Amino acid sequence: MRDYAGFLRGQIRARAEVIASANPGLSFTSRGVPPTVLFRRASDGRAHPNFHREVWAAVSADQSWAWRLAKPHSHKLALPEEFQAATMELDSSNSSDALLMNVFCYPGAVERISTVLGNTPNSARPDFGYAPKIALVDGTVDTTEVDMLLGDTLVEAKLTESDFTTRPKPHVFRYKALSSVFDVHILPGDEASFSGYQLIRNVLAADQLNARLVVLMDFRRPDLLQEWWTVHAAIHSGPLRARCRVVFWQQLAECCGQEHRRFLEDKYGV
Repeated sequence: MRDYAGFLRGQIRARAEVIASANPGLSFTSRGVPPTVLFRRASDGRAHPNFHREVWAAVSADQSWAWRLAKPHSHKLALPEEFQAATMELDSSNSSDALLMNVFCYPGAVERISTVLGNTPNSARPDFGYAPKIALVDGTVDTTEVDMLLGDTLVEAKLTESDFTTRPKPHVFRYKALSSVFDVHILPGDEASFSGYQLIRNVLAADQLNARLVVLMDFRRPDLLQEWWTVHAAIHSGPLRARCRVVFWQQLAECCGQEHRRFLEDKYGV
């Protein structure tokens, strides 16, 4: 099978190298093969090459957004030792969370692009790292976060991630509404585990909250799209299926203003 994730990482890496060359001293590369380009904020804190300048200013000035910048990097041991302590997830040029902010935190962007997401109010304000608290069979809740809540819409963002992750079946059967929301016999996976776990969890959140779910991905990732449809096909309820959809980053970029769209093209190719 073609490595769509690797192909996209290569494209983004080439674009990130151009940005890095224009911002000396504010980038470094991981120890992976091939390496990932990561960025650092300027010493005065007024700029960060991984973000559009207006997005960085807006996020830095808003504590309800700025806290997301401290999301831990998930592969710190792949970084040079001198950068491991200070580097965060959103410093990576591959970060889908950074892309999400670069799209939705740009001034006036929500008003322009909300209609692409469905009926999301154009006055909605992004809430990053939202915890829907999905009910479990033991009476507790799952506190795992969804990437963003925008009005009545849950948003899961993907870029170069390999897939939507796999979890053992006992872990997934912890969710109280699993069998009422899905035909579990046709969910993707094997005898021991379910694949598309993040999608399963997010559909359950949309059902519990009577919300809509939008999965954002790049149209250069048909593998993610196929994984989405295998999960979507297992949803019992027609109205819930209708509330859950895919939107491509490219569709959002088409609605952005000229400068914003140019930044997204230069940095991500969307």
